[in-house]
Amino acid sequence: AAAALDIPIDDLGPVSLQSTKPIKISTTCTVFAESEVLAWIGKGKKIEDILWGVHKSIAARSAGLMRRVGINDEVTFTGGVTRNLGMVKALGDRIDKPLNISEDCHYMGALGAALFALDNVKAGRTPVGSSAGVTS
Repeated sequence: AAAALDIPIDDLGPVSLQSTKPIKISTTCTVFAESEVLAWIGKGKKIEDILWGVHKSIAARSAGLMRRVGINDEVTFTGGVTRNLGMVKALGDRIDKPLNISEDCHYMGALGAALFALDNVKAGRTPVGSSAGVTS
């Protein structure tokens, strides 16, 4: 959405929270959603309403997946998307639960990858993508 709307990624959340009349985004496919966003822009809809619609659509899809595995009373939200305040609000509203978000939660993916690599090294396995063991 940031590229299609020509908005800096850090502004997506704050801009979306200014919405007064969210636009319904009907697709969950990223490519089709971008086309839908462009169509709404062409119809003169407000950027903040389009963005809030995008956030609500992603939150609805995420909540559906979460419900398939079960949602506890306490929900921790991690990853870079947690820096998008619009997405945080949309997901919290959709699941009707407060979200635990740490100050450094955007590092969780990198931390998980590092721990995964460490486990592989300790087990004597060559990490995927490593040049270890390759001879020239």
